[in-house]
Amino acid sequence: MEKFSKLPYERIELDKMKADYADLIKRLKEAKSGEEQWKVHQDYYKIQGHISTQHTIAHIRHDIDTTDEFYDKENEYYDSFDPEWENCMNEYNKVLFNSPYRPFLEEKMGKVAFKNMELSLKSFDEKLIPLMQEENELVSKYTKLIATAKIEFEGETYNLSLMTKFTTSKDRDVRKRAVKAMSDYFLTVTDEIDDLYDKMVKNRTKQAQMLGFENYIPLGYMRMQRNSYGQAEVENFRKQVKEAFVPFVSDIHETRRKRIGVDKLKFYDNGVYFTNGNPAPTGTPEEILKAGQDMYRELSPETAEFIDFMMDHELFDVLGRKTKRQGGYMTFLQDYKAPFIFANFNGTSGDVDVITHECGHAFQGFINRDDEITEHNDITMETAEIHSMSMEYFTYGWMKNFFGDRKDDYLTMHLEDSIIFVPYGCMVDEFQHIVYANPDMTPAERKATWKKLEETYRPHLDFDGDPFFGEGGFWQRQSHIFQSPFYYIDYVLASVCAMQFKVKMDEDYRGAFSKYLELCKLSARDFYEPMLAKVGLNSPFKDGCIEELVDKLKKKV
Repeated sequence: MEKFSKLPYERIELDKMKADYADLIKRLKEAKSGEEQWKVHQDYYKIQGHISTQHTIAHIRHDIDTTDEFYDKENEYYDSFDPEWENCMNEYNKVLFNSPYRPFLEEKMGKVAFKNMELSLKSFDEKLIPLMQEENELVSKYTKLIATAKIEFEGETYNLSLMTKFTTSKDRDVRKRAVKAMSDYFLTVTDEIDDLYDKMVKNRTKQAQMLGFENYIPLGYMRMQRNSYGQAEVENFRKQVKEAFVPFVSDIHETRRKRIGVDKLKFYDNGVYFTNGNPAPTGTPEEILKAGQDMYRELSPETAEFIDFMMDHELFDVLGRKTKRQGGYMTFLQDYKAPFIFANFNGTSGDVDVITHECGHAFQGFINRDDEITEHNDITMETAEIHSMSMEYFTYGWMKNFFGDRKDDYLTMHLEDSIIFVPYGCMVDEFQHIVYANPDMTPAERKATWKKLEETYRPHLDFDGDPFFGEGGFWQRQSHIFQSPFYYIDYVLASVCAMQFKVKMDEDYRGAFSKYLELCKLSARDFYEPMLAKVGLNSPFKDGCIEELVDKLKKKV
């Protein structure tokens, strides 16, 4: 494999893609045995993998520079291409799902693969293609709007990601002014974001109703491949969080208030944990990457092989730039059996979180790269995020390499921040349920809903009269709400499981890591709760799970 920058790119032409799938479908229908259909399906993997790889290369290069004209046009092309591609996959899966040789194929691929196919078939119809194309265009507009934000601060221009170092400054006045600068920016675009989101909600609702659903919620669950639980289980989980985590988090905020020496916590204090500022990595981006390589070489033979592969092939793009897409992610280049990590380093501890969190995703993909059955890697997000969030804890022992004598401060901050996140993540999820259950809400009503949820999930917050954040606007910068409806609760479910690994690793590190490795290798071979049981984790949906976890965490903070 070449280094990423040298990988060739060629647009996947729509007509060629359709012809390839038509041929696969024809051969699948003509097959006289399960073995023959399996051979066709192996050819499907090759075609699918190549389309995915070229698509992903274009996607990454567009995100690296959202002003690059060539890849901007490619991104626009794939906005229209993707629903057509999904339609082809859907037609192929119909034949596979209804195969007379299904028992043979299910033995090969597993029951989870066929359950996911069933959800895909129920959640798509060719008549939705124009709406899905419009949806993609709306998401791209939002993404570009946020990525190209220009915020004037102290004589310089920054994007949202690069403002983080000011919003978490040890100087309270700097934090206050930085948050105001961000608020002022959002006030200039809030109406545009409201309009984009209103169109998204109505578009998604129309898609759901065209498929016979009352609203988008069941369709959103299907598209997230919720293959073994539903809305009732998620509601019960959020209920447990309100009862056990919210009071726990309020206590942590009171501890933090005393630690940073303020009479009352304000919104602009929200990301600060120490009077001398949050611990930041001591090295350059290159030194952080090198420290990460050293860490994974020491952690285990499996992680050593993984990190050397990533570094040798330059499968990281992590430097923050003004025209780069916000956020971070791991994706996978199937033709090369290679993970890729995208991020925006900004000089904060979040840079190290990339080396732990995103590498957790990438490591899981890497150790399963040779599995010929790609459905085994079709992981649902509440499972995928366990791989990443747990790695954050398993790397605690190496944090001195990144933070020097502020290692202990980082560990305190990381654990507290992880706990604090749980109610917030549930709030994002409940907000989306309310919005999609009431798709005709006005923008003002949506902001009022968010503001009310803040009082339930984050009662400690004082917005100090801020005209944007204080009036229920914060959700407009939470990209998942726009790009991936109902995704966010997966982070929370996974965080609860990762915290269970944290408890276990404090008792028996190697035993816990062995179970973690087992979970990574299980990938998507089993359903969610049975898979958790196999590695000794309690289901977050089980009554008492959250209360038990909180009791154990109280001894650690």
